[in-house]
Amino acid sequence: MESKTKVIATIGPSCQNKDVLVELIKHNLGMARLNFSWDNHEGHRIIIEHIREASKEVGKNIEIIQDLSGPRVQEESGHHFGGEEDTKVITEKDIADLYFGIEQNVDYVALSFVGKASDIIELRNLIKEKGGNQKIIAKIERKVAYENLDEILEVTDGIMVARGDLGNEYPLEEIPFIQHQIIEKSNKKGKFVIVATQMMLSMVNSPTPTRAEVSDVAYAIIDGANAVMLSEESAMGKYPIETVTMMENIALAAEKHLTKKDIDII
Repeated sequence: MESKTKVIATIGPSCQNKDVLVELIKHNLGMARLNFSWDNHEGHRIIIEHIREASKEVGKNIEIIQDLSGPRVQEESGHHFGGEEDTKVITEKDIADLYFGIEQNVDYVALSFVGKASDIIELRNLIKEKGGNQKIIAKIERKVAYENLDEILEVTDGIMVARGDLGNEYPLEEIPFIQHQIIEKSNKKGKFVIVATQMMLSMVNSPTPTRAEVSDVAYAIIDGANAVMLSEESAMGKYPIETVTMMENIALAAEKHLTKKDIDII
């Protein structure tokens, strides 16, 4: 039995081998995310090829999310938005990466550091101009994006609650309630919503999660998330297969406590 909630894994050195991808898919991986802040086009092309070969071998289509890096500044402690309020969020690098993704026929494009609806409209126009039909995921990771959530929901196909960067813009104790409201508004608009960042972080180095992480994943699903996402846990962690398996097990358990109305939303 497979959960209705999508388990998304970021593909990186720990899991980009085709044999590992086969095992992830067998353990109900739902979608694969490629982080274009890292690697080059040739590296991503090989990973996409491996994902599709593994999908064919298992007999399950795995949708691919291309996550554009945007005006990102990387530091030892993490990354942050590298611009002022009026900085264009779609960089020249993003455009080159986007065109590559369209050529590779990825399924979704995630836009980093969204600020307003016009950012999504600009991206959609770029996709159309290149002959693509990719769906767009707006990453909510800036205060201005949360403030403009209603207008963003009108034009995007999906939402990602990027809790790491939101935690740089809001007091940490407010993040659970911001997450709740983003999910609630996305559900009401019928938009696909992903909860991301540090969901199973301890599993980078441990074969089992903490109790708090299990609760975090479960309550994101009970709250109405359509998908839960792994980042470094799957990309660089020691236990990518165990992490995806645990995420799927939590999703199945959480869904037993949903009402029919809740399940219909997922």
